[in-house]
Amino acid sequence: MALHLSNTVDRTLERLRTAFVETARGAREVVGAPLRPDLPDDDIPRLKSRIAACLAGKGGETARRGRAAELGQAYLSLSPAGRKKFLLTLAHDYGLPREAAMAVVERWRASKEPPRALRKALEPPAVRLLHEFVGVPQGVKFVVDLRAELMILGRTDAAARMLSEDLRPLLGAWFDVGFLDLVRIDWRASAALLEKLVAYEAVHAIRSWRDLKNRLDSDRRCFAFFHPRMPDEPLIFVEVALVNGMAGNVQRLLDARAETHDARQANTAIFYSINNCQQGLAGISFGNFLIKRVADQLARDLPNIKDFATLSPVPGLRHHIDGRLKNEGDAVLTAGEIASLVPVISEAKGAAAVRKLLDRPSWWEVPAINKALRPILTRLAARYLLSDENGRAVDRVAHFHLGNGAVVERLNWLADTSANGLKQSYAMMVNYRYKLADVDANHEAYASGRIVASREVRALAKG
Repeated sequence: MALHLSNTVDRTLERLRTAFVETARGAREVVGAPLRPDLPDDDIPRLKSRIAACLAGKGGETARRGRAAELGQAYLSLSPAGRKKFLLTLAHDYGLPREAAMAVVERWRASKEPPRALRKALEPPAVRLLHEFVGVPQGVKFVVDLRAELMILGRTDAAARMLSEDLRPLLGAWFDVGFLDLVRIDWRASAALLEKLVAYEAVHAIRSWRDLKNRLDSDRRCFAFFHPRMPDEPLIFVEVALVNGMAGNVQRLLDARAETHDARQANTAIFYSINNCQQGLAGISFGNFLIKRVADQLARDLPNIKDFATLSPVPGLRHHIDGRLKNEGDAVLTAGEIASLVPVISEAKGAAAVRKLLDRPSWWEVPAINKALRPILTRLAARYLLSDENGRAVDRVAHFHLGNGAVVERLNWLADTSANGLKQSYAMMVNYRYKLADVDANHEAYASGRIVASREVRALAKG
């Protein structure tokens, strides 16, 4: 399938460049010679003079937008090395380190200025600079992408990490859920948008146009949040299957050869894939609002839908199980489980036997091994899903759904036998159920430190 994220990114960058060039031309302000691609040291003073002009904010709205657009255009014209240097200059020279912040506070304390003056003074110049892009065509997308680059640099540079965090409140205000549009995406959407669904799908890869068409068929739904200033860019999207009963196998759920069913006869909506699309918006949550909005809309559109649930991965489960088997040995298993392994494998016992069986290729296809491992792995999985650290579920997907008011409803054995499913969780998946009448109560229970789960899951955990 000839769809690649790089193509999508290239088109987005070209759209940004075009918008910035047109806006800068409209301002009719002379900005001097262009910066060289690698931004050598002797270009830094000219970069700083442009930043200073933007921060000064002289002139009317057109001039301010023009200066911001010209700066954005200059950034986009740089090589990867030049962009890195640009961002590090921004982070190191236009941030607000602790010492500078303390000095600002002391000056304010010595003055008679109102509290709002302190708030403004504590805003890092870099954040103030990037705020100028809100009025520039494609400027919001530019700031989102710039923060994504800062987050990568922040892995090794403290100033870049700090600036990316300083930008989060700004973006959180820009992307308040009240500003977002919920849009259903179907097969009639533009080819560019459909390509983005393929590129951004990170849970269950879309492998062909047929696969994509199946996920947008009449017994499926796909909804996304969009921002008015980024109308061509989904922020987050969810894929939903309309079925009868609780789905427990993702391969069957996504089988493009399966018969299409009448959505009006379905009684259950299965949320099987939720994908954040904009790396620069990490830490700004939309998923909880998206699920609730979609559930409300489905309940209105399809009155027969009574149950809402997910079919979710358990990303950290395999690592957790492997660690326990290695570090705790036979103490992980019950006496009955140890005894059940004896007829299946002779060269090892207890936890060592489990590890050897799990190392065998396609172990799940051997009936005797499948039967022996199922009670062991499902018990460990149930305990993992019900375990917490400081009142928070250990598994990140569990934390997300429990925080939204869901219940750990059911564990599904061999629910995802893809390479990724086996790598993440030994092919197990979980249903988180959203009972709309209980969502608020479940959210409060989880906030107070209690993981809400079905009797079935709790029984599994007890073994």
